[in-house]
Amino acid sequence: MPILNVQIMQGHTPSQKTKLLENMTQAIVDSIAAPLPSIRIVLQEVPKEHVIVGGQLGKDMARVTAELITGRTPEQKAALIAALANSMEQSIGISTQDVRIILNDLPKTDLGVAGGISALAAGR
Repeated sequence: MPILNVQIMQGHTPSQKTKLLENMTQAIVDSIAAPLPSIRIVLQEVPKEHVIVGGQLGKDMARVTAELITGRTPEQKAALIAALANSMEQSIGISTQDVRIILNDLPKTDLGVAGGISALAAGR
């Protein structure tokens, strides 16, 4: 944990996308001390014609939804938001002004982990 779903516009190179995934992973480790083996990120590319931001069709943007086990402090969450936004800008050039990050806390009973058991049962 955490599990991230990242949406970006189509048109970035494979190396940019790899760099983004690597930088976001490190941002999670650095900001909230999540163990590397628990981090999952799925990257989705969206056609420009499927996005409108502030009335502008095809405007560059990024959306990140992160599922976290409940228990992070507001300060940890703020650090995670900043680190993810900065990694987006540094990796693929989307301004932090055009990045939106949504954090969802999940009770330990509502998350299945390795072995098909809850995070609570796994002692997390």
